[in-house]
Amino acid sequence: MKKYIILTLLIVLGVLAGCGKKEEVAKEDVYVRNVINVGFSQLGAESDWRVANTESMKSSLSLDKDFNLLFDDAQQKQDKQIMAIRKFIQQEVDCIVLAPVTETGWDTVLKEAKDAKIPVIVTDRMVDVEDDSLYTAWVGSDFFKEGRIACEWLKRYAELEGIEPSELNIVDIQGTLGATSQIGRSNALSESAAENGWKLLESVPADYAQTKAKEVMQQLLRKHSDINVVYCENDNEAIGVIEAIEEAGKTAGSDINSGDILVISFDAAHSGLNMVLEGKIALDVECNPLQGEEVAWLIRDVTAGKDVEKYTYIEESVFSTYDKINGIVADKQAFDVTILTQEILDGRKY
Repeated sequence: MKKYIILTLLIVLGVLAGCGKKEEVAKEDVYVRNVINVGFSQLGAESDWRVANTESMKSSLSLDKDFNLLFDDAQQKQDKQIMAIRKFIQQEVDCIVLAPVTETGWDTVLKEAKDAKIPVIVTDRMVDVEDDSLYTAWVGSDFFKEGRIACEWLKRYAELEGIEPSELNIVDIQGTLGATSQIGRSNALSESAAENGWKLLESVPADYAQTKAKEVMQQLLRKHSDINVVYCENDNEAIGVIEAIEEAGKTAGSDINSGDILVISFDAAHSGLNMVLEGKIALDVECNPLQGEEVAWLIRDVTAGKDVEKYTYIEESVFSTYDKINGIVADKQAFDVTILTQEILDGRKY
């Protein structure tokens, strides 16, 4: 149901005179704006990426762009997201946007939204439902492709540096188990390790959080003395991992042959790219959080009764300071590798 926000501006031209005497209101100006009411359930604020994603959504779905945004932070809890969606349904919003914590467990509440004739747009992570008509569209990244890009770069790196596949001893610092990003990136690594003969020593979740990743890496360093590659599934995890490596008296760098531990990361937020420039992260594969404008266009079209694409993938890049690799081919697609400079970093929005 479309709703209207009525903004009433009273212009009072009178002034007080004498013993409290007041002049009458001289004019009333009333105007009406057509505003799309949107309920957005954001899964949390666990990382720099998530903060940038929230800011993108809020700026793109603002009142000055004819949206009335009802925002809810679920603090990484699916039950809070389900409660938020049900509240949005009760409020009869025009559209619901969902950034889900995990893929499963959405069939019932999304059917409730469909029965209420409220379209749902899913962002970032996907939902695994029996009937995909329960959501109207999805906007986000191809997380498996991101992982394959990172693995193809690692394969090319090892070839250029004369490192045998069996000499790569990798640990995977996973994201939140069950999240689409975790599933895609973890599967890409496990498949690539099997294809190339790499040693995948262990995969441990750290929920995309810096502190937990540091604790996980401390444990892994005590358990495995031969780690030379750490595959971190986001930048905040990579930062925590580097802290653990350095506190253990080791170094994070881009030269396995000299004894460093090579760190690969995802997101390409400022925090991670600064580490790339410092030579502590060898490769950072972008996961673009600036999804707000795409979502805004979809909402406008959907609420206007137009047909929309079911899946929209955001454009992304790859960053490194290792200048021997300027391009790679992953799953028969060619990808450029941007050799990062301070100028490039300064020009980025997140």
